[in-house]
Amino acid sequence: MTSTIPSYSESKLVPPHGSDELKPLLLKGDARTHALKLASTLPTITLSSRERGDLIMFGIGGFTPLNCFMNQADWQGVVDNMRLQSGDNAGLFWPIPITLSAPKEVADSLNPSDKVALIAEDGEIMGILTVEETYTIDKEHECQQVFTTTDPEHPGVQQVLNQDEVNVAGRVEVFSEGEFPALYPEIYKTPSETREILDAKGWQTVAAFQTRNPMHRSHEYLAKIAIEICDGVLIHSLLGALKPGDIPADVRQEAIKTLIDNYFRQDTVIQAGYPLDMRYAGPREALLHALFRQNYGCSHLIVGRDHAGVGDYYGAFDAQTIFDHVGKDDLITQPLKIGWTFWCNACNAMASDKTCPHDASEHVKVSGTKLRKALSEDLDVPENFSRPEVLQILRDYYAGIARDDRAEIKLTGASAV
Repeated sequence: MTSTIPSYSESKLVPPHGSDELKPLLLKGDARTHALKLASTLPTITLSSRERGDLIMFGIGGFTPLNCFMNQADWQGVVDNMRLQSGDNAGLFWPIPITLSAPKEVADSLNPSDKVALIAEDGEIMGILTVEETYTIDKEHECQQVFTTTDPEHPGVQQVLNQDEVNVAGRVEVFSEGEFPALYPEIYKTPSETREILDAKGWQTVAAFQTRNPMHRSHEYLAKIAIEICDGVLIHSLLGALKPGDIPADVRQEAIKTLIDNYFRQDTVIQAGYPLDMRYAGPREALLHALFRQNYGCSHLIVGRDHAGVGDYYGAFDAQTIFDHVGKDDLITQPLKIGWTFWCNACNAMASDKTCPHDASEHVKVSGTKLRKALSEDLDVPENFSRPEVLQILRDYYAGIARDDRAEIKLTGASAV
């Protein structure tokens, strides 16, 4: 049977970042079998959760055109100027370093061209890296440039400060997509699979809605604004690790599906997920979100208030203004910049600071932090805050936590998107 999916040259979607085609690094069949056998004989590096998510993104082509954990020149170029500095990709825009670290004693035993097996914390062999170089970095400099702070309370800064002493650079071969295909069979999709769906719908302009939270009324409003502008919206949820207090992916996906089923036209929205951990890098992470959404086929990224932020480290709309300094030649996927959104009692509807003429005293500003706080304390949640079907799912989740005494709910320092 002949495929009806267009080739890259025939597709109406935006091309992948820095490439005419996706470049997945996931091995299959005999190649994977032979590589796994080799990996069992190699020295090992244990991946952090963040590094494991990055490796899976290499595997599925989400980080096209990258094929390696960054060397020192690329690390320096990305940290200081958001550009790669070496090899075929020299000069290519890239906003956040993608690096692998190892203990000094392991790194000191490695030489260029050596191979090392990459192991998850649960022991799964995830891939092989062929060593290009090892190098040390100024962690505080990376944190200041990428996160605009060196405060160890910032969860992204914690990740960098806690990583091992030496970075190991080199090309990777990937064996596994981890637990994501099995845990989220309905929504976990690779860039290639996502593009096939978008092409089959005949969509040309697609807005990605990034979320690590269930969608409340402001989120719903943002997505519907994008539907008015584009052919459709990809509600694209992070499935990797979050900070304490954030709602886990399985609960979030159920809540989002319920919202879509009840309050969106079914031919305008696709629900999907991707395997990264949050870095909470605010403006820089917004750029990374746009970059890899280009690989997924999205022409736009919805950027609202405090995108990928945490606490008070970033201004409410810093993640929008940073796009003003990035040319379309560097990043094809463009932001849909949307200001404050809220329920207006006078309008008796959702509105934004561009559309509503009424005083702020009439506005009910919705945020994930406020919603989690109300739910965890079993408080009433106004009907204009979240849809009742979504609230019920979230109330059930919080009731389960209270009964099982599974975790302390931390409610500070969380942003809305």
